[in-house]
Amino acid sequence: MALQLEAPSSSPSSSSSSSAHPWTYHVFLSFRGEDTRNNFTAHLYDALRRGGINTYIDKELKRGEEISPALLKAIEGSKISIIVFSKNYASSSWCLNELTKIIECKKTRQQTVLPVFYLVDPSDVRNQINSFGEGLAKLEDRFKDDKEKVQRWREALIEVANLSGHHLSNGYVKPLLNLFVSSAQEFFFYSDIVNVTIRPLYK
Repeated sequence: MALQLEAPSSSPSSSSSSSAHPWTYHVFLSFRGEDTRNNFTAHLYDALRRGGINTYIDKELKRGEEISPALLKAIEGSKISIIVFSKNYASSSWCLNELTKIIECKKTRQQTVLPVFYLVDPSDVRNQINSFGEGLAKLEDRFKDDKEKVQRWREALIEVANLSGHHLSNGYVKPLLNLFVSSAQEFFFYSDIVNVTIRPLYK
């Protein structure tokens, strides 16, 4: 099982792009707090940090409708975004606003985007059914005066669901955590962003 992290090209256009967008963080984590803050995402954050990967996690428990300028800046300043899709992800306008910003950075800043499907089927995200369909339906009613925003959310979900990622269906996370850390270390070592020893963190 390989983690699909595409190393940046050494072409002049890629080099100029990287220098134009200096990275503050190696990884940004997007997740639904009530679903994964105290389980999978907490373990992933800890594993990445212990592996020498500078990782941003939003520790604010109270959230409004719009994400803060500081959070937007953190997304823009991250080389990789890991999106942890979980049961209630699509019921949060905050998460979906993060997602659309991440897609924007993928297109404009060459950010690498990696989805993780935590106890949800990737087809639920792609086709917006079950909990993802229910969550979006409620938000669509709440944002009925801003249909363009809802459409952007829908398009972002489809785009990310079609990317190569990982489906965690049984809650056994240790092998996946090791895979994330070792692959991220290899990626950033190749990119001359961080030079750390690759080692398993969980056995």
